[in-house]
Amino acid sequence: METLKIVAVSAGLSKPSSTRLLADRLAESVTWELTAMDVKAEVTVVELRDLAVDIANHLVTGFPSPALRAALERVTEADALITVTPVFAGSYSGLFKSFFDLVEPDALRGTPVLLAATGGTARHSLVVEHAMRPLFSYLRALTLPTAVFAATDDWGAGADTYGGGLPARIERAGAELARLVAGAGARADGAGRNAPGAADADDADEVVPFEQLLANHTGTTRMTNR
Repeated sequence: METLKIVAVSAGLSKPSSTRLLADRLAESVTWELTAMDVKAEVTVVELRDLAVDIANHLVTGFPSPALRAALERVTEADALITVTPVFAGSYSGLFKSFFDLVEPDALRGTPVLLAATGGTARHSLVVEHAMRPLFSYLRALTLPTAVFAATDDWGAGADTYGGGLPARIERAGAELARLVAGAGARADGAGRNAPGAADADDADEVVPFEQLLANHTGTTRMTNR
């Protein structure tokens, strides 16, 4: 098997950043699991903080900088993604959303994505379900059932012992992503946009005008009444 490309996208703004720390921990967990499976993997971290100005310029001009273009290519060509955002106003950060707004439609089709977020308190933990998961479902990525949320208290003393703690959640999510990506191989060989049947899926997404549906229904009703 070729070396798998794992890309971690961190939308943390500060340095040091708990968001980047969580991204690194998740990447380490995935690579450890893949190594145990005798699967080679290469991890790249895309730090959105360093691309903030380039992302804003691209949104208004339509032209990406070389650095932003390279980051988008790494993300869209990855065999799996780890995406981590801080919680702002009960949702993902604007920087996180702006970056993925620049990803071409269907570019992430079938790509396994591990969702993760950081926030001040555990009351923000559902952000991965009500905000992140719908975003990547729209992009037709394959989101993992297990997501990881890290509150400030999760990094504190004694946090590792409560319900397994953050390390246990990181290990569980990393193992889940590793098993998925190792079993599927490269995205194009499995559920990716180049997989057999991908064209059929596109055809199934074609929207039939309501007027046509109504006309067909009316015609069927008339034939049945006869």
